[in-house]
Amino acid sequence: MAEVFEVDFDNADHCKAVVELMNHYMEDEMGGQVPHDKYSAQRLIEGLKNHPGKLCIMARHNNKFIGLANCFIGFGTFAAKPFINIHDIVVLKGQRDKGIGRLMLEYINQKARESGCSKITLEVRNDNAAAQHLYKSLGFADCTPPMYFWTKQLD
Repeated sequence: MAEVFEVDFDNADHCKAVVELMNHYMEDEMGGQVPHDKYSAQRLIEGLKNHPGKLCIMARHNNKFIGLANCFIGFGTFAAKPFINIHDIVVLKGQRDKGIGRLMLEYINQKARESGCSKITLEVRNDNAAAQHLYKSLGFADCTPPMYFWTKQLD
């Protein structure tokens, strides 16, 4: 069975795995992006390491890093409590459908409860049926009222 734990950004193996897992995700059809080069990978690690509201977890099985979730703790003004936003969640292709994503989400849920969070949020592509199925099985649903996720790219 896989183990799930928080990333230690002072551990070179963890940092290397974060970049590799993010690149795997970025190159996946659900990511659709160009992977990090040496310089953006360094910015990624430094940015995550120094972000005060991060919760980054990894999954490992047989001494191989197979999953990553990057989350950020925000503050909900309506509930007057913190919340966790799952920004990235990735499981290596060969390790999918084995419960790894579920283990990471359950870990995040436990951390949210321990921290007194009001909710956990995430975004999911409308064409990612597998992820939607997993999220729904764990109690995630459209918010009420339904919201759009908008973005404005900056150079």
